[in-house]
Amino acid sequence: QVQLVESGGGLVQAGGSLRLSCAASGRTFSRYAMGWFRQAPGKEREFVAAISWSGGSTKYADSVKGRFTISRDNAKNTITLQMNSLKFEDTAVYYCAAQTYGSSWYAPKEEDEYDYWGQGTQVTVSS
Repeated sequence: QVQLVESGGGLVQAGGSLRLSCAASGRTFSRYAMGWFRQAPGKEREFVAAISWSGGSTKYADSVKGRFTISRDNAKNTITLQMNSLKFEDTAVYYCAAQTYGSSWYAPKEEDEYDYWGQGTQVTVSS
């Protein structure tokens, strides 16, 4: 069983920055591909960013490319999402997800590729 706990959400003005973290349980965190998804009010959950368990491969949604950066610290069992130049449309609940069975180089971007999810953290960007 893997538990994921997100933190770092909050209220920020457009143009500002936030840093989300996700702490994971599990002895083999270093073998989990990890991802961030988000769900805005009235919309379906969508992919934001992913990182392979080796850390050597990352993927981003086009809407956040160049503004968001995903990273991981396997020694601390955490991943982070650094969000810069935030826009009103980035407002959403952000979810951390783990894939426990993938290849070292693979950063999954589909929801059904992940087998564990966190509870989410709210990010609100004021315009």
